[in-house]
Amino acid sequence: MRSRTNSICKYLLIFWLLLSMTAGAAEIRVAVASNFIHTLDALGAAFKQSTGHDITPIPGSTGKLYAQISNGAPFDIFLAADSRRPELLERSGKAKKGSRFTYAKGRLALWSAIPGIDVSDPAILASADFNHLAIANPRLAPYGRAAKETLEKLALWQQLQPRMVRGENIAQAYRYVHDCVAELGLVALSQLHQQGNDIIKSVWIVPQEFHAPIEQQVVRLSDQPAAKEFMDWLQDNEAENIIRQHGYEVR
Repeated sequence: MRSRTNSICKYLLIFWLLLSMTAGAAEIRVAVASNFIHTLDALGAAFKQSTGHDITPIPGSTGKLYAQISNGAPFDIFLAADSRRPELLERSGKAKKGSRFTYAKGRLALWSAIPGIDVSDPAILASADFNHLAIANPRLAPYGRAAKETLEKLALWQQLQPRMVRGENIAQAYRYVHDCVAELGLVALSQLHQQGNDIIKSVWIVPQEFHAPIEQQVVRLSDQPAAKEFMDWLQDNEAENIIRQHGYEVR
């Protein structure tokens, strides 16, 4: 009888814990650079399991999200793909002072979805073996700016202009390659991690000295307590391990 009573009490305790967690749950609206959306999904699932709070992602290019925030878009957090836009928001008072930090460092990779095309050597970019190269728009997307700097380093920027296909953001550039609109693309290495290690072995990972660092920073935009809780958790070992598993460097 005592055992049965203990079991009932145990289940009631769990029920009330779950109920209290649900009652205190909040929605956190996160503007997120398109390259980081899949990683944020994984982070959001782990964070919800720990806290009960829901992450609602609003993906887009860093440039467009910055413009929306500058015009008063009601986001709680901005996960950018660069450091410049978060710094500008902090300076202008649109972001909470002192909340900005680097949450990930991105890498650029040359990739093709077409079997038989060898992209392990960047020399292919100077050849006639392809018709189109996809990159993100350098004016809007940090990965696009890194692609431009890489091509300038290779002295190919002007030469490849007629064959270049620009995506609004790095997610669109990736889709152009994935759907074979372009045979080659300079995309985020993290996007290729979704496809497994075999893909990673067959791409050219752009050396870091070919472009300015892709230092991705986050900044808090609202006073919502759950948003601050997520920002703190983002610097925890659990969150950093998830970020690394998705192809980024941390710190």
